[in-house]
Amino acid sequence: MTMLTRTAAIPGRTLSALGLGCMGMSDFYGATDRGRSVATVRHALDHGITILDTGDLYGMGHNELLLREALRDRRREDVFIAVKFGPQRDPAGRFVGIDCGPAAVKNSLAHTLTRLGTDYVDLYQPARLDPAVPIEETVGAIAEMRQAGHVGHIGLSEVSADTLRRAHAEHAISWLQIEYSLLSRGIEREILPVCRELGVAVSAYGVLSRGLLSGRWSASTTLDSGDLRSRLPRFQQGRLEHNLRLVDGVRRVAEDKGVSVAQLALAWVLSRGEDIIPLVGTRSPERLAESLDAAEISLSERDLARLDAEVPSDAVVGERYDAEQMTLLDSERS
Repeated sequence: MTMLTRTAAIPGRTLSALGLGCMGMSDFYGATDRGRSVATVRHALDHGITILDTGDLYGMGHNELLLREALRDRRREDVFIAVKFGPQRDPAGRFVGIDCGPAAVKNSLAHTLTRLGTDYVDLYQPARLDPAVPIEETVGAIAEMRQAGHVGHIGLSEVSADTLRRAHAEHAISWLQIEYSLLSRGIEREILPVCRELGVAVSAYGVLSRGLLSGRWSASTTLDSGDLRSRLPRFQQGRLEHNLRLVDGVRRVAEDKGVSVAQLALAWVLSRGEDIIPLVGTRSPERLAESLDAAEISLSERDLARLDAEVPSDAVVGERYDAEQMTLLDSERS
C-alpha cells in the first residue's frame, strides 16, 4: 500500500495524509511498553507516515527520548516532527501551570532539541494558550527561533478563530492542532472557516474520540489507573451509554461498507479536505495497520449523508475534557 500524501497542508512540503500521535506511548492512557512503542513508530515510518506528533509534556521528556531512539537509523529530513510545549509539571507529574513567555519558548525548545538529538524541529506550537502572555509574544519568540534555523514552521493548538487571526498577523501560522472527529465537530462553525481563509492546515487529533469510535469500547470497559478517560465527561455513566448508541449508528454504516468502525471514523476525517491531516494515536503496530488501511476507503455522498443522520453534529453528550481542562481551551470560547 502506498500512503496518501498531502501537499496543501505545508506549502512546498509533501506530507503523509496521516500522522502518528505519540502521546499515549508515554502518558495519560495507563501502562506503556517502550519496545512496542518504538516498533510502532518504526512501523509507521516504514509504511509512509512522515509526521510524528509529540510534546515535551508527554512523560516529562520521555516521549521525545523515545522518538530519538526510534529515529536513530533514519534520515532526519525524511521525518516531520511536530512538538508542543507550554504546560508545566512537577516531579509527580501534576500540572502546575502554563508558561509560553518568550524565555520559556526558547528554554523549552533547547531541552527538546537535546532530547530529540536534532538541531531543529519541523513545527513548534504551544499546547495551550497562556492567558498571561499575549499570543503575539509567544509567536514572536518562536519566529526568532525559526529565523535562527531551529524551527521550520509555527503552529498553534486549541485556539479560537480570533486568537488564530492575531497570531497569523504576527507571523504566518502553518497549522492548527485541534480535536476533530464525528463526535467533536465544533470547529466547523467558526474555526475551520478561518483556517481556510488564512491558509492554515488542521492537524486533527482525537479522531477516534479517545477510543469511543474504536468500535471496541463498551459500557463495561475498565480503565487502567492513571487513564485520563476516567475523568472525561463523555465516558461517565449515563453519558457513555448515549454516546455508544451513536457509535452503533456508525457501526451500521461500517458493516454495510465492510470496514471497521475505527476505519470508517478515520476515513470520515480524511474526507473533510486536503488541508486536514488526522493524527492516529496508537501505541501498537497492529492498531496502526488498521488505521493505514483506512486511507484506502472512499466515502460517497450517500455514505456521508448516512453518517450525518446517524451522528448529528451536536448529538454527543458531555464536554471534551473535565471542567478544569475546559477552562484552558481558548478554542471553546466564543
